[in-house]
Amino acid sequence: MKKWKGFAAAAAVATLAAGLAGCSTTTGTTSPASSSSSAAFTGQSGETYYMITFLSGIEYWKGVLAGAKEAAKDLHVNVVYTGAPQYDINQEATTLQQVIAKKPAGILITSINEKALTPYINQAIQAGIPVIAFDSDAPSSQRYSYLGTSNVEAGQTAADYLGQKLGGHGKVAIVSTPGELNLDQREQGFKQEMAQKYPGIQVVAVENGNSDQIKTAQVTSALLQNHPDLNGVFATEADEGIGVSTAVKEAHKTGQVQIVSFDTDQATLKAIQNGEITATIAQGTWNMGFWGLMFAYTVHHDLVNPVKNWKTANVDPVPSSVDTGVTVITKQNVASYLNQ
Repeated sequence: MKKWKGFAAAAAVATLAAGLAGCSTTTGTTSPASSSSSAAFTGQSGETYYMITFLSGIEYWKGVLAGAKEAAKDLHVNVVYTGAPQYDINQEATTLQQVIAKKPAGILITSINEKALTPYINQAIQAGIPVIAFDSDAPSSQRYSYLGTSNVEAGQTAADYLGQKLGGHGKVAIVSTPGELNLDQREQGFKQEMAQKYPGIQVVAVENGNSDQIKTAQVTSALLQNHPDLNGVFATEADEGIGVSTAVKEAHKTGQVQIVSFDTDQATLKAIQNGEITATIAQGTWNMGFWGLMFAYTVHHDLVNPVKNWKTANVDPVPSSVDTGVTVITKQNVASYLNQ
């Protein structure tokens, strides 16, 4: 499968739109071709797409939903947000089944567990409902596309920043939640980059924060006692980043232990502003939502150009995988992200 990086999603859909636009118009007139093309990007009355997540109340999903809402506005369709309120595989599977029963125009979903959700995603596809995965993929399913972060590369970005911050020497640790594919990949990328580019930096421990601030603070406190000369910590997700910063602050080592976290919740951004977290890796959440809904709309309306028989020709109607990119947020640029 091809991976489209950065602006590639935009380019893909822009190309699609250009292909649909057909003939140009002259002042004061509209050609039938362009009128038809314009209509192609206007949804039908009541056309509704669903966005499904786990831990549906967390701040992280707001960026994805904002992008999806903007696309829905442009296309004159509806988007409904729902999900599992808890970190529960069965809850998300049940939610997905309930949404399938509503027969929506399309579904955007992030998978808490790709193996558990794959049968239900395939059920939606068989029912003629386009499914677009975002943030956390279900690659063995029949979903049409995945838009999200290249998590290995995101981990490498974190390692590069921390490695340079430490001048290529020191001891660091990782706090993550084992078993979550995206977090495991961030850990993998971080370790690989440190080993290849910063041999003077030793990864002395990998701790399980269980995506929980309290547990992370506890394991980080023990980590600081066992490694009093620790220079840095990489937290693979936001709650763990806050937990690490809490423990470092309680140990009176703020500024001595460099912390690189993940994502852009307000608590993380404020901690960067206050100097309690050194940097965070921001994902392209808005792009996930915007282009995810655009892709679902494209498949639902069969707007694949030029291959109109893509279903029988075994051609992907939209890019099968899109890297929505990351940005390093530090004290220098955090003001641009606060209170968005």
